[in-house]
Amino acid sequence: MNGRQLRTRFKSAAVVAAGLLALTACGGGGSDTADASAKGDKGGDKAAATTRSVKHDAGTTEKVPAQPKRIVSVSVTMTGHLLALDAPVLASQATPPSVITDKQGFFTQWSDAAAKNSVKVAYQGFEPDVEKVLALKPDLIIGASSGAENAEKFYDKLSVVAPTLLYRHDDVSWQDLTARLGKDLGLEKRATEVVAAHEKRVGEVKAAITVPKQSAALVRDNQSAMTVFTPESAQGRLLTSLGFTVLEPPAGKGQTQGGRSDFAEFSQEKVADTAKDSSLLFVSHTPEEITAATARPVWKDLAAVKDKRVYDLGLDTFRLDYYSAGNLIDKIEKAFG
Repeated sequence: MNGRQLRTRFKSAAVVAAGLLALTACGGGGSDTADASAKGDKGGDKAAATTRSVKHDAGTTEKVPAQPKRIVSVSVTMTGHLLALDAPVLASQATPPSVITDKQGFFTQWSDAAAKNSVKVAYQGFEPDVEKVLALKPDLIIGASSGAENAEKFYDKLSVVAPTLLYRHDDVSWQDLTARLGKDLGLEKRATEVVAAHEKRVGEVKAAITVPKQSAALVRDNQSAMTVFTPESAQGRLLTSLGFTVLEPPAGKGQTQGGRSDFAEFSQEKVADTAKDSSLLFVSHTPEEITAATARPVWKDLAAVKDKRVYDLGLDTFRLDYYSAGNLIDKIEKAFG
């Protein structure tokens, strides 16, 4: 065998060896994991996944980035939860501006956090504008499968743009939702910190306030009817954690919205009869609206009105997230401290 033949054979062997080494390192070449080269004291770290499979309330989504960089929220409700987690929110759905939003249509409880993180308005309105979402080039889309911004019927279209996760936010506490998002987005540590800070604040305020002996009726006036929040609602759970006894809704089936289990709507008369001696805690009202509601014949003679046990929980308490829950606690501390 001459020198040229030897060089050719050695070159071929090197190529084969390199190929085998690559297959060994990649575990067969079909994995969605990153190469892990760092060695630890216990023999080496596992490969860090670059994508994951996530089960959410609209199905299961594959190839969700383990560390997303460009999240677009198609739910103004979910945006608050994402910002509390320091998730990389690029843009968010916005609602038409109102007394509970800033000029862009972002909820006031977290609009400062959105500005600090340069969050853009993706579109305004409750139905996702798929073309505008596409133009933002997200690597992950987060949305809701409940509430006015329910995006389930747009799920297939959004999933073509980027991996999409949809969550119910009406039948779960914001703490549980925060923990779930933390797990699904690889932000478990931050989720734990956020919930722990909240629970610490709850403990401090609970020790500092005097809770009325009467039950607390969590209500929202709709003029012709009255919404009653259940003890299992996010608002009900927070009040319970502060030591309140939350009134159960009237007997019988009230009118619900979109299958929600956290509140139901009943007639003014039925709610007033059920409330009896309960303190009245109004969710998401201006002081003027509360005054007008309690001046109605059906309400003005209630013990809570006569004894001035009517409380304003704030405009931002219809949807609770880390920010609005903190504001509600501040209201409770001021009223009962």
